[in-house]
Amino acid sequence: MSWNMPRPILRVVAWLIGLAAVSSFALGIYNAPDRGRLPGEGAQGKGGAAAPIQAMEATPLSQERIEGPPPAPELTEAEKLKQEADREARAEAAAAAKLAAAETATPPPAAALPATPAAPPPAAPPEKQPAPDEAPF
Repeated sequence: MSWNMPRPILRVVAWLIGLAAVSSFALGIYNAPDRGRLPGEGAQGKGGAAAPIQAMEATPLSQERIEGPPPAPELTEAEKLKQEADREARAEAAAAAKLAAAETATPPPAAALPATPAAPPPAAPPEKQPAPDEAPF
């Protein structure tokens, strides 16, 4: 069983499909509104906009989202003194580490420095150029 259709019938079917596509596009443009509507604006225009819905049972997810996070609790005098002592101890340790690093890092002796600059690296051999009759790749 062969499903081959004669060429004239295929041509008619193609024209019908094309006509349906073009006509549906044209009708879509013809039936489109003159201008788009903004969210909340009714189909009649500005005067016919519906009133927003009032949801009485709606509750926020949490009070923190509205008011922000609660303030941090105040520190007691003992906690403040402990923080200040920790801060001073860290500063003293950092100063001691810098001093130790400065003492251990001594400049190299002048004899260890090279007297003359190093020789430049040898030049790379020139690349082989392809002959005019050869392909470049």
